[in-house]
Amino acid sequence: MLFEKKTYRYYYWLVLEFVKKHIKLILISFLLSFFFLIAAISLSPYLDNFISTKNEVIGMIGNYDYNNLSDDVLNKISNGLIVINEKGQIVPALASSWELRDQGRRYRFHLKDNLFWDDGKKFTAYDIKYQFVDVEVKTIDDKTIDFSLKKILPIFPTYLKKQVIRYPLIGVAGLYKVDRTKTHFGNIAEINLAPNKKDQPTITYKFYDNETQLLTAYKRGEISEFTTAKKSIADGFSAWKNTTISKTTDYSTLLTLFFNFNNPALKEKEIRQAINMSMNPDQLKEFGEIALGPIPPVSFAYNPDLKPATYDPAAAEKIIKKSTGSSESAKLNFTTYYDYLASADLVVGLLKRIGLNVDVKVVSFDRGNDYDFLLAFWKVPFDPDQYYFWHSTQNQRNISNYKNVKIDKLLEDGRSSLDPQDRKKIYFEYQRVMQDDPPASFLYFPFVYNIKRK
Repeated sequence: MLFEKKTYRYYYWLVLEFVKKHIKLILISFLLSFFFLIAAISLSPYLDNFISTKNEVIGMIGNYDYNNLSDDVLNKISNGLIVINEKGQIVPALASSWELRDQGRRYRFHLKDNLFWDDGKKFTAYDIKYQFVDVEVKTIDDKTIDFSLKKILPIFPTYLKKQVIRYPLIGVAGLYKVDRTKTHFGNIAEINLAPNKKDQPTITYKFYDNETQLLTAYKRGEISEFTTAKKSIADGFSAWKNTTISKTTDYSTLLTLFFNFNNPALKEKEIRQAINMSMNPDQLKEFGEIALGPIPPVSFAYNPDLKPATYDPAAAEKIIKKSTGSSESAKLNFTTYYDYLASADLVVGLLKRIGLNVDVKVVSFDRGNDYDFLLAFWKVPFDPDQYYFWHSTQNQRNISNYKNVKIDKLLEDGRSSLDPQDRKKIYFEYQRVMQDDPPASFLYFPFVYNIKRK
C-alpha cells in the first residue's frame, strides 16, 4: 500500500515538472489544434469537393429499356452527326463538315478525327446505322458517308441529330459513359453514368412508375433531384430548408388545344378565332410562358411582330351565338390526359363561358379520333420546319386535319431553302397566316421546376 502511494506521488511530480518545463509548447500545440479543428469544420464543404467524388442522383418517371431511353440520358452519353441548338441552328457534332452533291440530292458527311466508342473501340463511318425511307446510305471510307435522296431536301441534315448508340448503351464522344445499370423485369430501374472529363460529378438516374413513387423517393433521400411541371408540387417543397427550387421554361413542348376540322363548326375561321379570344392569358400564365404561335420565341425563325389575341370573352360569346344560333349548341367532345387536368379545367371553364357545350373525356394513352378538342402537349421541333404537323398531305401527324393552301406553300418553301434569312422571312409569314387562320390554340410553353437537395 505504501509502495502504491509513493508510485502515484512520483508520477504526479514527474508530470507537474514536465508541464512546468514545456508549458509554452503545450499551450501553442493546444491553440494550433483548436484553430485547425475550427478551420476543418468550416472548410469541410469545400474540401469535400476535392476529397470525395460528387454524385447527383436524379429521379425520373417512365419505363425504359436498352432500346428506348430518355433523351436526357442519351444526350449525355452520345451524339448524332449534328445537333440542333435551342435556336434551331445546326451545329456539327460527330461530323466535322458536309457538302451537297448532285444538285442537292446527295449529302456527303465527313467525321471528326480520333472518335472512339466508350469501350475504347475506334468509331468509323461504318458504325453509323441511320435508317430512312427513300434515302440511300453509302459508306465511302472510315470517315466519309453519303446520303442520297430521291428529292431535294435542304433541311435533311436536321434528321441526323439522333444519337449514335451501340447496344447496350455504348456511346461515342459523350460527356459521360454508362458505368452500370440495374434492371427490373426487363426495364431499366437505375443507370449510373461516369464522367469522361475531370471535375464532373457522377450521375445516377433512378426511374419510377409514377409521381407518387418519385416524391416518396425524394422525401426518403433516395434521390437528390427531380423536375416537375406542376407548380403545386414545387410549392410543397418551398418550406424545406435543405431544398432549392429553380424555375425555367421548356420551349420544346407547347400546350395546345387542337381543333378537329372534321367538325363543320370548327372549320369556321370565326369560331376558332373566337375560341382564341376566350383564352385568358392572366390565368394561363400561371402554368407557363404564353405562346403567340407554333414556333418558340428562342428560335431564329420566331416572328417578334406577332400580336397576342385580344382577350374579349363577351365578343367571343356573340360570335359563337351568331354562328351556332340562339339554341343550345351541340355537345363538343373535349379530350385530354390525366396529367393535364389542372389546365384542362381552366380551358373548359373558358370555353363554357362563351357558350360552348363541352363534354370532358380523360384518356390514358390512345386518344382515338372521337374528339372535337384535344388538349395535349405538343413536342415542338427545334428546327422551324413543321411540315409533318400542318401540311394538308400529312394524314398521320396532322391530327387536326388542317388544310390551308397558303400554309402548304410556306411549309414547302421553308424546307426547300438553306438560306437562314430566306427561311426566316418564310416562317415569319407562316406564323402570321397561322394567327389569322388558326389550326389550334397555342396556349403556353410550360414552366419546369427543378427540385434539388442542397
